[in-house]
Amino acid sequence: MNLSYWERQSWLSNIDFTIIGSGIVGLTCALHLKSKYPKATILIVEQGVMPQGASTKNAGFACFGSLSEILDDLKHHSEEEVVALITQRVEGLKLLKHTLGEQAIGYKHYGGYELFTHNETNTYETCLQKKESINSLLKPLFNAPVFSVKNNSFGFENIKNHYVFNAFEGQLNTGKLMTTLLHKVQASGIKILNSVTVEVISDCGNKVSLKTNSFEFSSQKVCIATNGFASKILQTDVVKPARAQVLITKPIANLPFKGTFHIDKGYYYFRTINDRVLFGGGRHLDFKTEETTRFGQTPLIQNTLDSLLKRVILPTTAFEIDMRWSGIMGVGNKKKPLLKQVSNNVYCGVRLGGMGIAIGSLIGKQLAELTT
Repeated sequence: MNLSYWERQSWLSNIDFTIIGSGIVGLTCALHLKSKYPKATILIVEQGVMPQGASTKNAGFACFGSLSEILDDLKHHSEEEVVALITQRVEGLKLLKHTLGEQAIGYKHYGGYELFTHNETNTYETCLQKKESINSLLKPLFNAPVFSVKNNSFGFENIKNHYVFNAFEGQLNTGKLMTTLLHKVQASGIKILNSVTVEVISDCGNKVSLKTNSFEFSSQKVCIATNGFASKILQTDVVKPARAQVLITKPIANLPFKGTFHIDKGYYYFRTINDRVLFGGGRHLDFKTEETTRFGQTPLIQNTLDSLLKRVILPTTAFEIDMRWSGIMGVGNKKKPLLKQVSNNVYCGVRLGGMGIAIGSLIGKQLAELTT
């Protein structure tokens, strides 16, 4: 890239902190660093024209885990670990709403519902049996029962006659969230460079050298917040990409439901937004193919989403698909995010496991604190 003296001096000189990734984690990290070091020069580099990955491509669920997800987690984690994960998600959502305000992010507290297809009899019965024990486990955190059972009042078909209702789940407008967060960051004097892909990071002891697809520069400290794309930079497989495919309908008059909805342990999810149904998921149909950093759709998953939309969600309502897209999450063998010091001057906050909205703000704050 043919950089001028002015470009070098104004954007790429005397940088105290470089943050890789302008999603929820990266932007929040930048805000906390600026609050702690008002005179610091902070630069965010982002590989996309807009924030890439999942922060602008998610479904806008302000959730902390459905009942079946929590029960599944308890098969692989202790009760203490699961409660700690849920606590982290709840605290993260509180921080997000406190930082930006509920109105600015379009937050709505409609509650969440878990639906069970006729093929999920065992999961359905286990959820009903274990509901009260999970409510007891979570009572110290919420001071009230979290999960209850409700009749199928929304006209969904080909599912069990009852839902599991989560009174503490909400939803938000992802576009409003990210534009509000970006505005707050830019207003604080933090610079953002888009369409810049970091290829190599070298910690030299007294500084960090960064080679990008366009130029090279140095920074005193570097924070990696690229989540699903982190394995390339960190050169490790403890963070794996996980593509999530999503579609949205054209506006539908008189939709009979609102809220957030989960199917099949959360692998499918849908909600209403502006008289439309947003529906995504299906990664579990082909884990290997969806372990990719490439955006796109596959016939297997898209056809399944179309079928479920017609058979379960809108069985008696005509609809048209307006858009389809995908996002890239960061997952791993553990649900716990990867938050650590990588070298003397390099740190990372990644592997959010599909809970970026819930924990992104908290991980961003903790990532900033890790650098001091």
